[in-house]
Amino acid sequence: MDRNRILRHNRSYVSVEELGNLLGNGQNDRVAFLSATATQQTMAETLAALANANGGIALFGVNAKGVPQKNYEPAALRETVVAAGLLTDPPLILPAPQVTESDKGTIVVVQVPPGLPHIYSLRGLYLTRTAAQNRSLTTPELRRLLLERGDAGFESLAIEGAVLADLDPVRMARYFERIEIAADEEPVQTLLARGCVTYTAERELIPTAAGILLFGREPQRFLRSAEIICVRYSGQAMSDEFVRQDLGGVLAEQARQAETFVTSNMRRGMKISGMARAEMTEYPLAVVREAIVNAIAHRDYGIRGEGIRLLMFSNRLEIYSPGRLPGHVTLDNLKDERYSRNEAIVAVLSDLGYIERLGYGIDRMIGAMQEANLPAPVFEEMAAGFKVTLYSAGDELVSAQPEQQRWGHLFLNERQEQAVAYVQTHGRITNSDFQELIPDVSPETIRRDLADLVEKNLLIRIGSKRATYYILK
Repeated sequence: MDRNRILRHNRSYVSVEELGNLLGNGQNDRVAFLSATATQQTMAETLAALANANGGIALFGVNAKGVPQKNYEPAALRETVVAAGLLTDPPLILPAPQVTESDKGTIVVVQVPPGLPHIYSLRGLYLTRTAAQNRSLTTPELRRLLLERGDAGFESLAIEGAVLADLDPVRMARYFERIEIAADEEPVQTLLARGCVTYTAERELIPTAAGILLFGREPQRFLRSAEIICVRYSGQAMSDEFVRQDLGGVLAEQARQAETFVTSNMRRGMKISGMARAEMTEYPLAVVREAIVNAIAHRDYGIRGEGIRLLMFSNRLEIYSPGRLPGHVTLDNLKDERYSRNEAIVAVLSDLGYIERLGYGIDRMIGAMQEANLPAPVFEEMAAGFKVTLYSAGDELVSAQPEQQRWGHLFLNERQEQAVAYVQTHGRITNSDFQELIPDVSPETIRRDLADLVEKNLLIRIGSKRATYYILK
């Protein structure tokens, strides 16, 4: 049985089979082995470390190699473990320890749920767990955890150096018009209520991170990593042949631009199913839109140096957003649980019609992929982020016309038909290649012909200046 699947079970009982797998796979960042003779201090440190990380399972009454110990009283050990949890600040209240008897021996099992609401310390020490070791949280990690589990998140923090003039009045006016604020309601009060501005200690109004991201004139001036990096590769893996676009601006603009990037770069054609053909796009647009908006709305904007990554391959679309699943949300309960890291951002995007405030839309994404006879979206929690992968119809998605006639309805001139045929044969074409094909034509005509083929979505331009070449889309 897959170890990660075992750990994602948020339930109160670990079977003998699961216990055997845990012991056999050894310790890691979510599984800890502790001796029956460990001190309460050591027990408390491990439980607090798991709680401050991503939860996990602590097995008591085993040695470091996962071999059950003998000659100890399980009931007494169970009581010691409970007492150890109460040593933390605040007290760590966990599901009752489970005493499991197997053919290898008796073990006390303690499950530490993910997404607990507090940060747990022991005599002023804040611990986490990495690679089977307990260690102190670094200052950035502790700050991030305080933001994630505290009452105030990063979006509500005042942005140093920002003033009200850094918010775009046109964008705000459009928003106020959309939500139809009352005539006697001050716009500033609306911004305060939406968490887009806040008061300083001197009672001056300044923008919050949410305000800058939603209404800022130049959001990336203050929050550099608040961007989307879009890349389209020609094959199923990263390569030197790609198209890249970095998207900035306010969040609503990023959502629109990212959707445009995907729709401009994904295939369209016929899906063959048995003897029938159905016209379709490579991915359902509703699913693409939902995945993009979710990444924008729920990412951790406190993480610097990394933006959202949208990667398109020939068989899949990947969207990675910085920040693990927030609060108590896990991969297991993703469809059912609701927790918003960015309440203000979600509220405004909801007002603007981009997202439903009550949910992530996971059910809608799964349903739309099923309707298109495509695999369900794959959701993965990474070391420092969250990734959604959509798989396309692959080889079943073909052109609506035979390959050699794909461009017949686009009114190409003879030169362009030669260029496309050359790319089909050789995989790519450069300006020099094209010039050799039609030596009597001026470089400017060649440039216009190739630019027109790109505009007609037949070719993709790779590189810049003298390193430029073109491939089939």
